[in-house]
Order: sequence, then C-alpha cells, then structure tokens
Amino acid sequence: MRELKEFTIPFVGLKLGTHRFDFKIDNKFFNHFEYDEFNDVDLKLDVLLDKKTTLLEFTLSYNGVINVFCDVTNEPFGEEIQGEYHFIVKFGDEFNSENEDLLIIPHGSYEVNIQQYIYESVILSMPSRRIHPGVDDGTLKSDILDKLEELSPRVNKEYKSTSKDKTDPRWDTLKKLLNDK
Repeated sequence: MRELKEFTIPFVGLKLGTHRFDFKIDNKFFNHFEYDEFNDVDLKLDVLLDKKTTLLEFTLSYNGVINVFCDVTNEPFGEEIQGEYHFIVKFGDEFNSENEDLLIIPHGSYEVNIQQYIYESVILSMPSRRIHPGVDDGTLKSDILDKLEELSPRVNKEYKSTSKDKTDPRWDTLKKLLNDK
C-alpha cells in the first residue's frame, strides 16, 4: 500500500528526548485504506515521540467524533471516541512488523511511517455495536423504532406477576435433591 507522506516522521535530525507532532484525521485518511463505514471523521491526533539512543517510543493519543450509522435504526450520529496506543521502533537487519507493539526497521533508516498504527488503533477503538444515544434514552423518534416496537413480542403480564410468587414445580423437585444431602 502506498504511504501517506504526512504521516511519515523523519527522526534522523531530531535530538534525543521527547518530540510532539499534531495531526488532523479526516475522511481522506480512511478512504486511502478503502474503509467506507464512516460518514465523516474529525479526529485530533497527538503523537509523542521519545527518541532514545537505540530505539524510538511512540505514543498515539487521539480523540474526536466519527459520524456512523446506528446499528438499530440506521440513523447517522456522531460517536465520540478517544484512545491511546503505544509502540516501539527498534533497528535491525531487515524490516519486520509482525509484532503489533514492536516495529523493526533496517539500520540506516531515517524516517518511519505510522499510518498503519493510526488506522488500526482508531478502528479497534470503535465500539462493536453502534447505537444512537437517542435509542437508549428514548428521545429518538424514528419509523424504524416504531416498527420494531410494533413487532416486538408481548409479555403476558399475568404470567409475569405470578412468576415472582410461584416457581415451576419441576424446579421445586430438583431443589429437594440438593437439600437432601
């Protein structure tokens, strides 16, 4: 995959110690990865690079809003996310990115591209089930919610009230077996 130049950090001219980089992440970033589940993206990314003599420590901190579709109603809403990801870059004989927290780049390299780490950490920080906040608190009015309510199974109120008072006699017999020990 082609690298995005704005997420390539040249470290060769930097002094030992910590360095900060700020980025804005938008739809173009995820379109580059051909990821189209987000409607709109507005993330602020802070990269903290701690350069040491034999390695580089990166900490990616991001927060913002990603507009997605609700899994229940298919209504768009802004999902607020924040997260942090930490990884280390070491120098070796050849490039190796098999370990998710350790990147090995060849000796003599002068820059590192962090776009894949940004992409993976943002995608993994999204909740697996995206539900509009109006669904949980009941403020969202939607045709889909009305239809789901209409089609939901009805609970018999008589059975519900008597079920607290009485248990199934089959279970009572089994409870006797436990008490007979």
